[in-house]
Amino acid sequence: MSRTIGTRRLGAAAVVAALALAGCTGPDPAPSETETGATPAASPPPRNETEPGRAAVRDPRPSDLVLPTGDEGLAEPVPVDSPDQPNLLMITLDDAAWGDMVHMPRLQELLVDEGVTLRGALAPNPICVPARSSLMTGQHSHNHGAWNTTEEGGHGLEALDESETLAVWLQEAGYDTFFLGKYPNGYEDGTVVPPGWTGWRGLVDPTTYNFVRPKVSVDGVEQRFETYSTTLLSEQSEEMLRDPARAEDPWYMWLNYVAPHHGGPDAPDDPAVLFPDDPDPVKTTTPAPRDVDTFADLDLPGTPNMFEEDVSDKVLVRPTQRTVSADRRAQMTEAHQQRIESLQSVDRALGRTIETLEETGQLDETYVVLTSDNGYTLGAHNLEGKLWYFREMVGVPMYVRGPGLEAGTTSQAPVTNVDWAPTFAALAGARPTAEVDGVDVLPWIGSDAERRVVPIEAYPVQRGRKRLYRGVVVGPWTYVQNRAGRAEVYYREVDEWEMENIAGDPRYADQVARLKKLVRRTSSCAGEQCPSTYYR
Repeated sequence: MSRTIGTRRLGAAAVVAALALAGCTGPDPAPSETETGATPAASPPPRNETEPGRAAVRDPRPSDLVLPTGDEGLAEPVPVDSPDQPNLLMITLDDAAWGDMVHMPRLQELLVDEGVTLRGALAPNPICVPARSSLMTGQHSHNHGAWNTTEEGGHGLEALDESETLAVWLQEAGYDTFFLGKYPNGYEDGTVVPPGWTGWRGLVDPTTYNFVRPKVSVDGVEQRFETYSTTLLSEQSEEMLRDPARAEDPWYMWLNYVAPHHGGPDAPDDPAVLFPDDPDPVKTTTPAPRDVDTFADLDLPGTPNMFEEDVSDKVLVRPTQRTVSADRRAQMTEAHQQRIESLQSVDRALGRTIETLEETGQLDETYVVLTSDNGYTLGAHNLEGKLWYFREMVGVPMYVRGPGLEAGTTSQAPVTNVDWAPTFAALAGARPTAEVDGVDVLPWIGSDAERRVVPIEAYPVQRGRKRLYRGVVVGPWTYVQNRAGRAEVYYREVDEWEMENIAGDPRYADQVARLKKLVRRTSSCAGEQCPSTYYR
């Protein structure tokens, strides 16, 4: 059936009024080659894989606008011919980055060539528990309440209402639901199975990050395994998918791999071993035995924002101002190599999953989404990790294949991890039991959409109610401000690597003012108040 259900669009008058409030007038700027994905390859290179010598900043074009104006600027949804209650498979990686994806050949073959690459994908709160909770609820962090990664202070997993999640909605709509792998941090009692799951294979903390001897809750019974984590999850998911019962009812599976997140055991070439006097060595992951040292010659990306950037205009993140020593760079290089090595087992697992779906006759009735909870960097802007608003961290790899989607295409439509719960619910004919902030993105994936106002935010990692920053991403624009009102603004049309903070640049004063208004209007949005309009 053709479908556009779940889309929330403002009428023409409302759109014009909203744009007037934001101060947006004039023609829409032409997108750059990078933004449109206009490259000869089937898989457009991630930003940190393009030519390192490319100039970071071109001549500014202050006439470029934040949003187009009037009806002519609105994108048109494209109905998708989808089956009635298709199968739904969500595969999530942990701390994966766009630059990692080029090293996964099966992903390139099975998702890039046979699906849609979502180049505008974002994690509005780019860190573990908040991001995964958004995937479960379709809500931003300020609404689902799981703001940080620990339960201390009441804003980790314990803050999440697990009775109002996608799994519950789908189960009520007649779906079998299956969970495998990493649940949001804080799942420590394996005798507890959260609501909504027909089959449960949750990794039990703290063994979640033990790649060689994980403990798994098998439908509420804790079991210790001596199998490499990725291999174990792959085998268990294959068993579930090959069960003849899968032909009887539609199903939803959320398959959560831990790689390339750091985890043990330590290896002889880990920074913690090689640099024993370093009180805070770079954390590393653990590849499968067959993949150890297979990328030993891989260097860090050579992008302009790595180590040599003038960071004097970075005002919100203190670590950007540090000097990264040669030893620290060596540690980052080793961590980068191990991350890519750990993803080889995930790549093989992906191949087995798609093969299983094809052999069992389920592939043509299944939507497959692969993404990460957040992005990650080792060195961009002198930073390590996630959480912050730079594109390496707030941007996430994301792919989708399935019925009605054009294979081998790239979409610029902004899609967030807040959107997949309402999208899957719309596909299944399920009714969310709580107000959702995201939208059904399927009709926009094949459209001419390139912009949408996406609120972003982050909170202290361990505890704290006050946001570290709030902001918006609108196409090539990023605006963020901290509690004191200090701001950073980046315009990737002229500054691909976000090296120039233009918050105080008089040539962009109008755009900065408009972005600031959008932040005020959207940073605490809920439900229908959250931006849902797509623009060309």
